[in-house]
Amino acid sequence: MAYKKTEHYDEQATSGLMKNYKDILQQLGEDPEREGLIKTPERLAKAMQYLTQGYELDAHAIINSAKFHEDVSEMVIVKDIELYSMCEHHMLPFFGKAHIAYIPNGWITGLSKVARVVDVYSRRLQVQERLTVQIMNAIKETLNPLGVAVVIEAKHLCMMMRGVQKQNSVTTTSAFDGEFQKNSTRSEFLKLISTRLD
Repeated sequence: MAYKKTEHYDEQATSGLMKNYKDILQQLGEDPEREGLIKTPERLAKAMQYLTQGYELDAHAIINSAKFHEDVSEMVIVKDIELYSMCEHHMLPFFGKAHIAYIPNGWITGLSKVARVVDVYSRRLQVQERLTVQIMNAIKETLNPLGVAVVIEAKHLCMMMRGVQKQNSVTTTSAFDGEFQKNSTRSEFLKLISTRLD
């Protein structure tokens, strides 16, 4: 059986983006009709729709799709969640890991849903600071937990490829709510995400 790739894109958006990317290639001094570039505008149009699909997703609906009543109040941590996003200032990627914790207050959600919330907001034009808070707020508003904590560590190609050109810098952002505003709870979370359970 032959492999068939199936992806769905908005035809109008694809057409408009293709025209714009073709114009960009010409403005850069390239020939968009040469063999290596002839399909580039279409590839870019589809790639950008994929990389920004978070605009079409609802984090609250995702959490609610696997929301369960559970009488526990111990910290739940999902760490090392890979994330890939696009800096809204230069439209270059930034990538890294998110570490998320919440303390249930009668409700939990499927662990994969926590990772999907990261995708909802990272698959948009972003700044890391806002991304961190959006993830925290989605969990807070949907599960009403006793506390939420989010830490993101990421490398930004806008710092690595252009401008200051620093290859090894990592940006860390954090957002804490509820019980995680207490030093003891926050310290426990930070210790757990930095510990390897090998």
